[in-house]
Amino acid sequence: MSDFLSACRSEPHDRVPVWFMRQAGRSLPEYRAIRGPGSILDAIKNPDLAAEITLQPVRRYGVDAAIVYSDIVVPVHAIGFGVDVAPGTGPVVDVPFSCAADLQRLRPLEPELDTPYVIETIRTLVRELSVPLIGFAGAPFTVASYLIEGRPSRTYGKTKALMHSEPALWFALMDRLADIAIASLRSQIEAGAQAIQLFDSWAGALHRTDYRTYVMPASAKVFAAIADLGVPRIHFGVDTGELLDSFAEAGADVVGVDWRVHLDDARQRVPAGIALQGNLDPAICYAPWTAVEAEVRNVLARNDGHPGHVFNLGHGVQPEMDPAILERVVELVHREGRVRPLED
Repeated sequence: MSDFLSACRSEPHDRVPVWFMRQAGRSLPEYRAIRGPGSILDAIKNPDLAAEITLQPVRRYGVDAAIVYSDIVVPVHAIGFGVDVAPGTGPVVDVPFSCAADLQRLRPLEPELDTPYVIETIRTLVRELSVPLIGFAGAPFTVASYLIEGRPSRTYGKTKALMHSEPALWFALMDRLADIAIASLRSQIEAGAQAIQLFDSWAGALHRTDYRTYVMPASAKVFAAIADLGVPRIHFGVDTGELLDSFAEAGADVVGVDWRVHLDDARQRVPAGIALQGNLDPAICYAPWTAVEAEVRNVLARNDGHPGHVFNLGHGVQPEMDPAILERVVELVHREGRVRPLED
């Protein structure tokens, strides 16, 4: 069993594992050398290229897990909803979701027909990787926010308006997006992914009651539908300190913690047996190494050797980050991140 998979299950192991969200691509010069022009969605459709991009950070950093090079909007793009990823902006939608008729634009995902390139990428990676591969999907709320807003949003005004003014339509949308995520995740696991992460990146825009009423049931449906496949399930969002217990209750084995909540505080907010992932502030990585080193040690100290800890950033790698800093972060975590036996 790898340290990463053991940590996800809060099982005994020796060394704290580490990987970075958005480690594939972004800041690596070797990524920029092969990425080529065009949309990220075009690169994802090239299995050989996507596999190589996935492998690059494993070689460079020596991380304990890889995450497949893909995007949370790949499934809705593949079924023809009209989604692209604009450089410097993020997901954009030609005709945003606004009424019941738009549900017909969200047909069921058939992975073998719609996203065979993701499946092929994963099969290639499983043959080549020496560490576990993480598959992923966008949670229904976060994907819905892009489809409704038409682009990234700071306020999620249109999304919240639909949620509260047309709850029947909202729940129908959540259900369709949950089914799409389930189909995508099951296909990734069946192709060889050994863990999955559900990105509800923007759930922190909601207060606790709205999350539990309008969002959590759909995420819980996703987690329940893949439980039989037996892989660790990670649940991540930004600014979700007030939702950590709900993220766990939805069905996660591992809850991602961003940098706003210390790990020792987060540990008190989730049930026993739930692992934590995080949570170095990505912005610290722009500081001199002495400052980064101190913060890495602070994260490790707050975890206090608990076996249910996967070291990560509190969000993703940024394009301007120095890869050498991340290399040193991995080295430090591996050198000093010791795991103690879990108390009875």
